[in-house]
Amino acid sequence: MDAAENGLRKPSLEQREIRAQLAPHRYTTLSAEVAARISRIAVQEGGSFRAGQVLVTLDCSMQQAQLDKSVAALAATRKVLSANKRLAELHSVGKVELGVSEAEEQKAHAEVKLMTVAIGKCHIAAPFAGRVAEQKVREQQYVQPGQPVLDIIDDSVLELEFLVPSRWLVWLKPDLVFQVQIDETARNYPARILRIGAKVDPVSQSVKLVAAINGRFPELIAGMSGHVQMVQPADPVAKPAKQK
Repeated sequence: MDAAENGLRKPSLEQREIRAQLAPHRYTTLSAEVAARISRIAVQEGGSFRAGQVLVTLDCSMQQAQLDKSVAALAATRKVLSANKRLAELHSVGKVELGVSEAEEQKAHAEVKLMTVAIGKCHIAAPFAGRVAEQKVREQQYVQPGQPVLDIIDDSVLELEFLVPSRWLVWLKPDLVFQVQIDETARNYPARILRIGAKVDPVSQSVKLVAAINGRFPELIAGMSGHVQMVQPADPVAKPAKQK
């Protein structure tokens, strides 16, 4: 026998506690783009960093040697091309030979560009300011292209995602301020709505909200959770009755 047959009603979303979890504004996983040994990790787990700061340095001595070799090859092809151009002015070299030397110079130039790009991948910089959430490798470890190195987050703004009854849409709006009580601190914090979901779930008749904590509170970190304290007006769309 289900709850309805027992004369019991399953509580609606409006009657249940609305839970929410703090999440960072941005987060990503930094990965190696070249095969090399890690020579230094500048920021450990939990540490803060600024945008553009080099977080991981790879030992790219082999790539540097290949770049030096490519630069030398480019210099040699440019000398050959310059000599052939002078000979061409004197009609002492054929067009085919001149074209081949030009192509060799372009090929060597492309090789230098390729190795320069590879050397640039030996320093992994932070795309935004934030903190290291998880260190997935250790110094002196050899990594392969695509291997995760660090999980980083931007916790300058802590966000909340939660579901509310879709019938609340008549009074919900961006920038609406409410309170959220965080379990870990047992305190209330101000929050405001950032975005309202683009669709309603027809089964639960709910809609997703994205909100943000209003202000900076050092004791709050991503992953903490609590319950939303959002006051619903008694009848936000009620119209005054016409007097007879």
